[in-house]
Amino acid sequence: MQHIKIGVGLLGCGTVGGGVADVLLRQADHLEKRSGIRLELKKVLVRDMTKPRSIPASLITTRPEDIIDNRDVQVVAELVGGLEPAGEWILRSLKNGKRVVTANKYLLAHRGGEIFSAAADARSCVCFEASCGGAIPIVLALTRGLLANEINAVVGILNGTCNYILSQMTQNNKPYATALAEAQQAGFAEADPHMDVSGLDSGHKLAVLASLAFGADIRPADIDIQGIANLQDVDLSYAKELGYVCKLLAIAQRQDAGVSLRVHPALVSVAHPLAGVNGSYNAVSVDGSVAGRTVYFGRGAGAMPTASAVLADILEAAMGSTAPLFASHPLLNNRRPMNVISPTEVNTRHYLRIAALDKPGTIHEITGVLGRHQISISAMTQHESKVGAYVPLVITTHEALDGSIGKALAELSQLSCVSGAPAHLRILDDYE
Repeated sequence: MQHIKIGVGLLGCGTVGGGVADVLLRQADHLEKRSGIRLELKKVLVRDMTKPRSIPASLITTRPEDIIDNRDVQVVAELVGGLEPAGEWILRSLKNGKRVVTANKYLLAHRGGEIFSAAADARSCVCFEASCGGAIPIVLALTRGLLANEINAVVGILNGTCNYILSQMTQNNKPYATALAEAQQAGFAEADPHMDVSGLDSGHKLAVLASLAFGADIRPADIDIQGIANLQDVDLSYAKELGYVCKLLAIAQRQDAGVSLRVHPALVSVAHPLAGVNGSYNAVSVDGSVAGRTVYFGRGAGAMPTASAVLADILEAAMGSTAPLFASHPLLNNRRPMNVISPTEVNTRHYLRIAALDKPGTIHEITGVLGRHQISISAMTQHESKVGAYVPLVITTHEALDGSIGKALAELSQLSCVSGAPAHLRILDDYE
């Protein structure tokens, strides 16, 4: 049987692009055996022609048009990131009849609807599995595997950098700065880690996944985002005592009034499937109306896990099965508006650590504030101390509105028996 030949062009040759190029050049026979398609690397866009590379010089270019306007290229993989010129290059490629692959969650989070619509109009496709969760096939699950389900919740660890840092802090008692430096040394964190540790990277991925899960027009501005940079070691230690670990979670949850969308550190019971996801791994838990809970697990940081997803996208685009999908799939091209619930209206459990003065009446004052805001205590812990000293009082609550917790924290910080602002973390509800 004669196999189909497909020309591939790479817009970008960074860490991921270099890995994709290497596999296309060295493992073409293996990919052909697996798929029945012969992928031929035609051109690779780079910024600096003089940088040493293992790619043949004849394949390297600094001109995007050598790929976008090249008749020998049928599949274009955009791997440069950012809004522009990546967005322009993708739209031009689609207009020229190319099938497109992208790992650009930032672009899809902000302009996904426009790009998917352009793909449908061009009777082409955009394959974007590589944009969320590294090697995890979560886009495939949401758009095909779980299509019979109404999705009730998507809860994910979507950033390998943050998960590596939190794992080091929890398991090895390392300070945040040390864990971050080690993540950078291991290649799991950028020199400027802001997008990761601020939660923005997870927010962009959640915007993409929530749009697919709910068939809704979700934007990053809809998501309440908090990062991990302000976490304190002492709270991770108390969490361990209480039977929890801390994870940076991206949560999209369907509720009666709409959908709640948030990224924040949260305490997860050690019995929960996400609690054992450590190091640079990612995991996504999806709650469907028919399937119940399904969990997807895999490498979320590093060049080759993402390269694996990019190559799978290239093969899927080359097979030609995704163009009809883009023409008719409502989760991609018929997204409806959906009410996004205010963060203050989210109902969840909470962890509080209060520096409380050890004297008669202190507990009464603190519980009085919580009671006035309709916050019910689940458990309270205080280690032995000397009378008259400020000591950590750790409280976990039953479900309470975020808005009520915010008001209570502001009031607690003003009490004479409390020193400074209380520490606060949410506790993950089990959405089963």
